Amino acid sequence: MPDLRARLAWCEAFEAAVVANEAELARLVGEEIGKSRWDCATQEFMPLVASLRWHAEHVPGLLAPRRIAGGPWWLMGQRHEGVRVPAGRVLVIATWNYPLQLLGIQLVQSVMAGNRVTVKPSERSPRSQAMLVDLAARCAAAAGLPEGSVRCAAGTRDEGRRLIEEGGWDHVVFTGSTAVGREIAAACARTLCPTTLELSGRDSAIVLADADLRAAADSIWFASTMNAGQTCMAPRRVLVDRSVARAFEAAIGRRFEHGCRVRLTDRTMAERCVALARAAVAAGGRAIGSIEDAHDASMRPVCVASCPRDAELAAGDHFGPALALVEVDGIDDALALHRAVGQHLATAVFTRDARALRRDPGFLAALGSSVVTFNDAVLPTVHPGTSIEGHGPSGWGPSRGAAGLLALTREVAVSTTGSMFRTPVDEPGARTKDWLRRLAYGGRVRPGAPMDHQRNGAMQ
Repeated sequence: MPDLRARLAWCEAFEAAVVANEAELARLVGEEIGKSRWDCATQEFMPLVASLRWHAEHVPGLLAPRRIAGGPWWLMGQRHEGVRVPAGRVLVIATWNYPLQLLGIQLVQSVMAGNRVTVKPSERSPRSQAMLVDLAARCAAAAGLPEGSVRCAAGTRDEGRRLIEEGGWDHVVFTGSTAVGREIAAACARTLCPTTLELSGRDSAIVLADADLRAAADSIWFASTMNAGQTCMAPRRVLVDRSVARAFEAAIGRRFEHGCRVRLTDRTMAERCVALARAAVAAGGRAIGSIEDAHDASMRPVCVASCPRDAELAAGDHFGPALALVEVDGIDDALALHRAVGQHLATAVFTRDARALRRDPGFLAALGSSVVTFNDAVLPTVHPGTSIEGHGPSGWGPSRGAAGLLALTREVAVSTTGSMFRTPVDEPGARTKDWLRRLAYGGRVRPGAPMDHQRNGAMQ
C-alpha cells in the first residue's frame, strides 16, 4: 500500500500538471467532442481541480483508523478498530460526455485510496483521456508511487470487453449507458468482482405552485442545455403545477426562443431528440419556438409545453437538449408521474418552502434519487464532497465524495487484546454463572434448568 504522504504528493503534482496542460487538454476535447474552451474550463477543469483539493484535505481523516466503541463489558482488555485498506486492482471504464472531469475524479479516488488503477478511455475521447492518464502516471512516478500504479489501456470498445474477461480486478468502475452497465454487471458477477455503475438518469424538475418561476426557468434551461444536453443528471421533463404552467412556460420560453444551435457528439441522438419533440407536438403538445431539423450532429434546443404524459419525449429516454413540460395537479400527482419513470439520479424541486420538504424523509425517499436539489438543478452536484449513487436501472455503488472514496477500499476489523485484562475462557462455577447471567442480561434471568451441566453452549 503506497504511503499516504506519497499519495498526497501525487495529488498536488497531478493538480499542477492538469492546470499546466489545460490548453492542450482542452484542444483535444474540442476536437473529439466539440466542447468549447470555456465549457472545458467550467465543466472539466474547475470541478476536477476542486475535487483534487478536497481529497488532499479530507483523505487523511477519511482513511484514518476509526475506534469501534461500545463493546460489551465481558470483552474487557480489548481494543477494536476499523482500518481501511485499498481494494487492490481497479479498472475504470471511462465515459466521453465529461471526459476530463469524470475520469479525473475516478483517477483521484482510485489512487488516493491506495489502489493500482487501469483506465480504458472512451472510444469517443481517446486522445484527451490518454493524455490525462499519462499525466497522472508521470506524477505517480515522480511522487514515488509503486510502478504500475496508473496505467492506460487502448481506447476501443473491444478493449473494455477484453479487460473484463481477462479478470483479476478487485473493483470495476463504469460510467455509461444502462445497457452496457448490465453487461458489465453480469460479466463481473461471474468472478464476484464488485462494481460501481454510474448509469444514466431520466429525471424530473418539479415546479410547485409557490416557486420562483424566473429562477426555476433559468436553472432548468441551464441544466437541460449545458454540454448540449449530454448530462446524465439533467432534467428530461418539467412537472409544473397547472396553476402556474402558463407563467412558467413564458419564463422558460424566452430562453428556448433565443437558444443557439448546439453540437451533440452523437448525430443519431440529435435526430432522435428532434423526432421526439415533433411527435409530442403531433400528439397535442405545443412547441416553444421552432423545431428545426438536426444537421449532422447539431440541433437547436427544443421544448414542448402541455406535453402529453404518454409521449416518448416525457419518458426522457434521450440524451440531448430536449425538454417536456408536463402539467400536474399538486405534489402528489407530480410524485406519481415522476416515479413512473424508473431511472433517477438527481431530482430538482423548486419551491419557496424548501425547509419542510428537505427535512421530510418520506418525500426524499419517494423521489428515488440519490441527489435532490432545491431551487437549482445540476450545478450543486459539482460539490466535490457530494456522492452520487444510483439504484436499479441507474446503477449502483457510490461515486465521488467520501462514500465514493471509501467504496474503493475495504474495512478490516482489527482487535488487540492486552495482557493484563483478558476474558476468562474456562467455565466458572454455578454461583458465578448465575451472577454473570444477571449482569449480562440486566438482572433479567430467564427461569430454567441450572447451568452446572451446560457445556459448549448446549444442555447435556
